[in-house]
Amino acid sequence: MNSYVLGFQDIDKTKLAMVGGKGANLGELSGLKGIQVPEGFCVTTEAYKEIIGSNEELNSLLDQLSLLKADNREGIGEISAKIRNVIEGIAIPQGIDKEIVRHLEQLGEKNAYAIRSSATAEDLPTASFAGQQDTYLNITGKEAILRHISKCWASLFTDRAVTYRIQNGFAHRKVHLSVVIQKMVFPEAAGIMFTADPVSANRK
Repeated sequence: MNSYVLGFQDIDKTKLAMVGGKGANLGELSGLKGIQVPEGFCVTTEAYKEIIGSNEELNSLLDQLSLLKADNREGIGEISAKIRNVIEGIAIPQGIDKEIVRHLEQLGEKNAYAIRSSATAEDLPTASFAGQQDTYLNITGKEAILRHISKCWASLFTDRAVTYRIQNGFAHRKVHLSVVIQKMVFPEAAGIMFTADPVSANRK
């Protein structure tokens, strides 16, 4: 049976292929005592695969995209835009829709949520995909949340993401996307912490 939705409490690093780098790390952090992670869940890569798997138009466009070189900006832009339109136009199947809504109801439908992309290829030793797919903040209501999940899936085919994959030799069909649905909070402080120097990779 496919797992289309997993709560943070059911996620650890062994679920990387299902929830991507961001989702796996949120699951790991949620299991640590004393760390307050805003509640949420992941729409897994199984849902993404279900969406794209049987769509003939989409698969035809992916075949065309796989033939392009990184310097063909016009071609990449044209085909990527068509792919995004197709993905955003696919209705989320009822089984997946119901699972998402059930988790939303448990957390509170009226809350504001961050809808965050979590790709299976993020922060690899030889390539960094972080920030290439889209995130949407302060999304409220079931319909808006479902619409922005589709937008996150579609953002796997922004011009910049497609070009980067071509440059680094990643097949478009091999990278999958999970979507993190996470409660928005009012922080006392916010920022970014590096655990390694981003230029030299020095961890000290």
